[in-house]
Amino acid sequence: MKSFVAALGLAALAALAAADNAPRYEPRYQPSYQPSYKQPSYPEEPASYQYNYEVKDEYAGLNFDANEAREGYNTNGGYNVLLPDGRTQKVTYTVDGYDGYVADVQYEGEPKYESYKPKYEPKYEPKYEPYQPKYEPKYTPTYPPPSYN
Repeated sequence: MKSFVAALGLAALAALAAADNAPRYEPRYQPSYQPSYKQPSYPEEPASYQYNYEVKDEYAGLNFDANEAREGYNTNGGYNVLLPDGRTQKVTYTVDGYDGYVADVQYEGEPKYESYKPKYEPKYEPKYEPYQPKYEPKYTPTYPPPSYN
């Protein structure tokens, strides 16, 4: 029994030694050159910007605008859109590090829906006549008729 325990201990010690010498895979190719450029460094400063724009095209029926301003982690802005039903959608929003994106959506005007009137009217009525095949097979045997003598 003592020899079995000793053999088991020796096997465990050999397994531990083999696990410690596991192969390590490292890249073998090391380029001999160094890059000719230096990575640019940017200063760590809070973001700060402001923009706005407006598009109004009566002919195409477009009317929208947007604005936004950011100072550090706080952003506020809004936009207006003329909807297809004639209303104007006004959205104002704020974004900060605590509450996230908070939007206030309002609609101005009453929706106007015109009744649907299709513009296409066919000028003719197609006449449908079912196809009647005119195939009449003619039977011609390939072998002589039997004789009953």
